[in-house]
Amino acid sequence: MKIYTSYFANLKNIPDSIVPISICRRSPKGYGGTEYKLLAPSSALLSEWHKNHDEAEYRFRFAKQLTSLDASKIVDVLNFISGGLDIVLVCYEGPSKFCHRHLVAEWFNKHGYDVKEWEGT
Repeated sequence: MKIYTSYFANLKNIPDSIVPISICRRSPKGYGGTEYKLLAPSSALLSEWHKNHDEAEYRFRFAKQLTSLDASKIVDVLNFISGGLDIVLVCYEGPSKFCHRHLVAEWFNKHGYDVKEWEGT
């Protein structure tokens, strides 16, 4: 199973053979796919972000949230959810904007998993 990241508006460009999995606190209306909220930022973190847009603080707090998770167990769960197919972890922001999915990808990469933004084939 390969793991990619992307954003909801790009789902129309992702092949049907790649399973989208939302990692947002709240997915957009009309999204009927799988959600995996364990990789979403906490409600408190999102609330604080909307107040001050302090990227350094967000990075610190989200990294702290991720340290409580076991990357290998999460990969096992995602593999089970997708039936062994490749997956794309999705949220809202475009590829050039600051977003927690980039932090999730960095965290997975740090733990030995190759996760990158989906750019097509």
